[in-house]
Amino acid sequence: MKKVIWLVLCGALLGVVGLITFDGVIHATSTDEFCTSCHEMDKPYQNLQYTAHYKNEFGMVAHCSDCHVPKEFIPKMVRKVEAAREVWGTITGIIDTPEKYAAHRDFMREREIKRMRNNDSQECRNCHIVEQMDFEHQDRSVRRYHRGMEQRGKTCIDCHQGLAHSDPKDEVKEDD
Repeated sequence: MKKVIWLVLCGALLGVVGLITFDGVIHATSTDEFCTSCHEMDKPYQNLQYTAHYKNEFGMVAHCSDCHVPKEFIPKMVRKVEAAREVWGTITGIIDTPEKYAAHRDFMREREIKRMRNNDSQECRNCHIVEQMDFEHQDRSVRRYHRGMEQRGKTCIDCHQGLAHSDPKDEVKEDD
């Protein structure tokens, strides 16, 4: 009987240590510092700093994970596995320089846009709640689009693709 109790206690302890470690790894790999630790992410991060998602009158900052990592557990785990592909691309030299990253950027961008369309731009909706938007201060056409998004089968990313990251041709240049 003592062996069973000992095994259960050891299993519980290992489980707790495993969960704490797992949570720490998830948190550490969701920081801006981690995301931008690969030098090929310099330009996308620099471009973010010129947008309303980084600098605004409310003092709010959207971090990489706010837009690229879902908050719900299962979608978050799926996204983390998908993101491992990008880390692997850096490790193996597929996207480890700004030039190689630029060559793959359109494909990666389209994959992320598709992901956001498929989840109804959930990461946008974590902060932006259409029902609470101040429609009175929006242009008439914008107000109409926001109010009719669902009926049109549209989601945030359909109209706001370049809001947080500029189009590659509009990016900040190295010598700027």
